[in-house]
Amino acid sequence: MVGLATVFGAGGGTSSYEEVENADLILLWGSNARAAHPIFFHHVLKGVHAGAKLIVVDPRRTESAEWADLWLGIDVGTDIALSNTIAREIIANDLQHHTFIDHATTGFEEYRASVMDWTLERGETVTGVPAEVIREVAHAYATAGRAQICWTLGITEHHNAVDNVLCLINLGLLTGHVGTYGSGLNPLRGQNNVQGGGDMGAIPNKLPGFQDIEKDAGARARFGAAWGVPIIPRYGWTLTQQFEAMERGDITALYVIGENPATSEADNQHAKHLLENLDCLIVQDLFMTQTAEMADVVLPASNAAFESEGTVTNSERRVQRVRAALTPPGEARDDIRIIAELADRLGAGWGEVTPFDAWEELRSLSPMHAGMSWERIETLRGIQWPCPDESHPGTQFLHERLWEFGDPEKQGAKAPFSVVVDDPPVDLLDAEFPLRLTTGRRLESFNTGAQTRGYTSPLRRPETIDVSPEDAEHLFLSEGERVRISSRRGTVEAPVHVDPALRPGLVFMTFHFPEQVETNNLTIEATDPKSGTAEFKATAVRIDRLQEPAPVPAGDRE
Repeated sequence: MVGLATVFGAGGGTSSYEEVENADLILLWGSNARAAHPIFFHHVLKGVHAGAKLIVVDPRRTESAEWADLWLGIDVGTDIALSNTIAREIIANDLQHHTFIDHATTGFEEYRASVMDWTLERGETVTGVPAEVIREVAHAYATAGRAQICWTLGITEHHNAVDNVLCLINLGLLTGHVGTYGSGLNPLRGQNNVQGGGDMGAIPNKLPGFQDIEKDAGARARFGAAWGVPIIPRYGWTLTQQFEAMERGDITALYVIGENPATSEADNQHAKHLLENLDCLIVQDLFMTQTAEMADVVLPASNAAFESEGTVTNSERRVQRVRAALTPPGEARDDIRIIAELADRLGAGWGEVTPFDAWEELRSLSPMHAGMSWERIETLRGIQWPCPDESHPGTQFLHERLWEFGDPEKQGAKAPFSVVVDDPPVDLLDAEFPLRLTTGRRLESFNTGAQTRGYTSPLRRPETIDVSPEDAEHLFLSEGERVRISSRRGTVEAPVHVDPALRPGLVFMTFHFPEQVETNNLTIEATDPKSGTAEFKATAVRIDRLQEPAPVPAGDRE
């Protein structure tokens, strides 16, 4: 969200799912959508079957890459280097969109100067992607009629996450692939209502509707009047900054809603230590997660998908109604009811707050939601923001305004290019830790497993350390053999799985099965200062055998 908001003012994907189906080129960058976003990948497949060229940039030859015309097996953490090389090739061959750059952007000359040293040869050396493949991608993307770049955690779970996003946005600005039907820049949200959470202000620097807490005095005044309290013009803390505050003693009580940081945080032994030392830990959740087991108070919540009324916002910015199909069991209550009752007990006097009441308040304060009445959302089966008034149909794709070259008022702020510098992973490889661990998801499981481990799947297998055939041979590892995996922070044990989708030097694990293997014992807390995201995707590890191989009989030796 931060990268898109920095350039365009709003942290939402620019395009709709329908446009992916009608694109000429789809570039999945750091996204294994086939496993992590399978519903969205159906739209990708419709585009592929309609003739779109699919290019996948990923260190692993993923399930998504199996469908691709081109797979770029990039070295972990070299995304900026690859983007800059692609940009240099486009500019060197005069394939950039001159008119769009001249009339809709700023900072091009500085950006141009920053990428001109990134020759194809240098790009190949740094990224591991052959020069001719980089050249093919650059020309294909620049000359496509309609092109989409889609990314996920493979881009954002790095210590330079926002810069990674900015380098992809640069490519869209360079070629004019934004603000028109079929072309766009799209983060795929990893959970059901991540976009909606950000839209509602669940990020530390924005009020609902992406209104800046520090910079937008008018928004602060409106919210202050509605809420009856002054809005302090100061940004809050990201999740990572909250853990840093716990370490300093600035946070002594924590209220966790629908999150499992005892398992999901990088270097989670350190995270658990900080949680254990709080004066008060309150957890509101569906399940007795590892975090809930540590809590002083557990508030049982309802299932937002089946037991709650309200709205959900997906990756294409579509706000849809959610309807309760079941009654919450036992003492479980809807989140909004728990929070409202807690507010009453703290003396705020909210009384009963219904989802309808909350929505009406939101659209009275958030201009981009103003036209989305409860009835319209029902009737139209969802509306894409921004929707400024009740005569507005919603917005299928964003930033069309940038093409209003002759009308500065309609065009609004121009989109700035960003100079971004290649910055390798913090956890360096060396003789002691020579392997690069990257983490990700499998199709049948979800996040820390709290929501998925309770049911069986024919696709599920236990947690493993996945290694390339070459590394298995080099390290004398066999399928299913239990080994020790160590980083500079911790050690775990797991069985080996030999995966031909991996290149030598790259290993892979998930975080779905913490009861089997606490993968995040290994990962590093190195954090992007702009987004607060930890570098889950780039950990230096080694693998040690737990048993020495049996000696070869003398008669079998050569």
